[in-house]
Amino acid sequence: MLEITITKVANVILMSRELDRAEAELRGFLERLSEEELVDLTAIMWIGRGSFEPEELAEARATVIGEATVPAADYLIGTPHLSDHLENGLEALGLSASDEEDDLMRKG
Repeated sequence: MLEITITKVANVILMSRELDRAEAELRGFLERLSEEELVDLTAIMWIGRGSFEPEELAEARATVIGEATVPAADYLIGTPHLSDHLENGLEALGLSASDEEDDLMRKG
């Protein structure tokens, strides 16, 4: 279904919550993701903020690809409430990053 793992989404959620101290880390993480992972991450975020419905995931992906005008890391880091939108998007898709977030917090 998704090209990006829930663990990677959980990493982005956690880092975006601490953007004031983790922006460089988040940027580096995003820049290491594949193009497909970045497309999915943006599509999940758009679903979470209500721009697309969960069943429109393929359309959201196509829109991400067609409308990309700035680097994905810049776009995502500049998006207000990124962590909330990602969590809401996963939930809308019937997924959750809670367990992965907890695991990452314990490891971190």
